[in-house]
Amino acid sequence: MTGKKRLFDCIEIQADAPVPDLLNGKVKGEWLHYSTAQVHEKIFRLTKALLDMGVSVNDGTTEGRDKIGLISSGRPEWVITDLAVQQTGAILVPLYPNTTAKEIEQILIEAEVKYMFVSNLELYNKVSSIRENVPSLKEVFTFDQLDGATNWEALLKPLEQEDHDKIKAIGDQITEEDIATIIYTSGTTGRPKGVMLTHKNILSNVIGSGKVLEQIPMEKKRALSFLPLNHIFEKMSTYIYLFHGFSIYYAESMETIGTDLKDTKPYIFTSVPRLLEKVFEKIMAAGQMLTGIKRSIFFWSIKIAEQFEINNQSAWYKIQLALADKLVFSKWRAAIGGNVKAIVVGSSATPIRLEKIFTAAGMVVLEGYGLTETSPVIAVNQYNTSGRKLGTVGPLLQDVLVKIDADGEILCKGPNVMAGYYKNPELTAEVIIDGWFHTGDIGMLDDEGFLKITDRKKEIFKTSGGKYVAPLPIENRMKESHLIEQMMVIGADRKFTAALIVPSYINLKAWCAQNKIDLSSNEKLLHDEKVIALFQSIVDEYNPEFNHVEQVKKIVLLPAEWSIESGELTPTGKMKRRVIMEKYRNEIEKIYAGETKTNAAVI
Repeated sequence: MTGKKRLFDCIEIQADAPVPDLLNGKVKGEWLHYSTAQVHEKIFRLTKALLDMGVSVNDGTTEGRDKIGLISSGRPEWVITDLAVQQTGAILVPLYPNTTAKEIEQILIEAEVKYMFVSNLELYNKVSSIRENVPSLKEVFTFDQLDGATNWEALLKPLEQEDHDKIKAIGDQITEEDIATIIYTSGTTGRPKGVMLTHKNILSNVIGSGKVLEQIPMEKKRALSFLPLNHIFEKMSTYIYLFHGFSIYYAESMETIGTDLKDTKPYIFTSVPRLLEKVFEKIMAAGQMLTGIKRSIFFWSIKIAEQFEINNQSAWYKIQLALADKLVFSKWRAAIGGNVKAIVVGSSATPIRLEKIFTAAGMVVLEGYGLTETSPVIAVNQYNTSGRKLGTVGPLLQDVLVKIDADGEILCKGPNVMAGYYKNPELTAEVIIDGWFHTGDIGMLDDEGFLKITDRKKEIFKTSGGKYVAPLPIENRMKESHLIEQMMVIGADRKFTAALIVPSYINLKAWCAQNKIDLSSNEKLLHDEKVIALFQSIVDEYNPEFNHVEQVKKIVLLPAEWSIESGELTPTGKMKRRVIMEKYRNEIEKIYAGETKTNAAVI
């Protein structure tokens, strides 16, 4: 990567070491492979098409450069479009596929998007419904073949040598300081903000994170991708793969990940904690179905994994772990292709119990931390044990500086910090002060340089008695119980701390079956006195670890899981606390009105 300054410079590196399966996607259940030569040809032909349509840098300023919108799940066409747009000097504006029509309209108007690329009929119809409200939008192209829509392949025309010369001439004028993309945040704290990231911002992260990736032993460079590509975590990870000679396979959907893992046999993938939790739930559900000696061995293995430590393992523990691996963990790995060496996790906190179990099973969890505004990685745990510590998000990335402000807020400085918020200099000035980006997260650096996140600054609340409560550590600790799926601690301006809890129904129903409790509906489960007592006992077990004000005094058990589709989670799985508070306002009021007769409010 020496001398490479722009993200599309990966094309030159790939040309020196071509592979038959650079980008791969599923079409009607069958894998379609694009070789390096095929990918490059499509990139250059699309670049020519965009230039022929008048896409340009105009006056060279960020606002003057044309903007190209993109809404699609991960697939080869996403990356091809991204690289083609970069070569024109225009700016890519990618959006989440589940972005509402209203938010799409707001973003397209603000960014003055000129052309749109969408993947399927649903997204085409969504954009079409607001198209007349976006005066800058000239045309919408689709990746799927759709009646009445212009397919992107129709734009691709044969290339002449003069086309290559023109594209190179334009590319030579693009610098590392130019904006490569404007990524709109997922909106946990309000309306999405357009984060302007330069080639240098993202590439600095690619270089630093790439050094971590190089530690992972892999027979083949193959990765599975299933997170949204417009999220900077997955986008930056994609560029690590592109610069390091990986073959990238795109999962057909979130529902087919298990099958896709078996098919592609990747050595690495990126994830969010929520997905790992769902995978482990399925593993536990399968274990609950076992009987006799197999069941005993399964749960013995889980206990061994829960005792895992990165260093200082005794000889006896290593013997037990090797036996558990042979009898149980090897089967887990085989179920997801057999090759996975590392799972890189970001977006939100990963329960330590989950990290221990997957790592003990031979799939090392590397938790990192960052924000869209930092391209994204600030710190990440490494594969080498000297650079990995449970309960932290790892050491700082190369060239990234961190200091802890007087109030505990994490401040970051480095080449990864964004150029600013698009068309919002006032907000930019609020978060970048003297070159230091204010993350909004509370944390600490330990004596060995490992960063630990303790809470979100905006999520810390004060009780009516004037005492501060940081909800994140409480939630993360109690979610280590296999019976708690989701949890949100509440109590701002209230007399005491309480919590909303979504049980892990897979594990709860297994417990209920053993205790002969009615399983006909979630609501009935939550009214059962034994179930209420069970969850109260879990909370009582963890409460002594926190001071009196932080201890959860009452809980509400909820019958339905929070999800992206139902609106309680962002596209990356983070809780929308205000939405959840509003949705369960009545239940919360009952807790604090003293209307609950037990320690658990049940609905």
